[in-house]
Amino acid sequence: MPIRPVKEMVAEAKTQIASLGVEDTRARVEAGEAQLVDIRDIRELHREGRIPGAFHAPRGMLEFWIDPSSPYHKPALANGKTLILFCASAWRSALAVDALQAMGVEDIAELAGGFSAWRDAGAPIETDDG
Repeated sequence: MPIRPVKEMVAEAKTQIASLGVEDTRARVEAGEAQLVDIRDIRELHREGRIPGAFHAPRGMLEFWIDPSSPYHKPALANGKTLILFCASAWRSALAVDALQAMGVEDIAELAGGFSAWRDAGAPIETDDG
């Protein structure tokens, strides 16, 4: 049996999840209604920069950190705000949002276009070099 292409999985996930644009995301975060969640690898954060105020939850730990019954649970992911996940270009975040919805997480979305869209829109970014 051939491996299912990840591109197909991402496309399917995107039909099941909410995607929010940069301006909508910024407005929700600034209004205190949403929490950005950066699921990129730590090396990407060092190399590309970070969105100020985003909570870093590496993709590999996301399900463990969001589950309140897990010994690894992070309260920042259960703050009552809409969780808006992002990665570099919204492929991993689409799969992650779909997986968390399957766990029963509600009020969750992805940042359309990911960190790249945020950066390209001229939205604020913090870098290691200041």
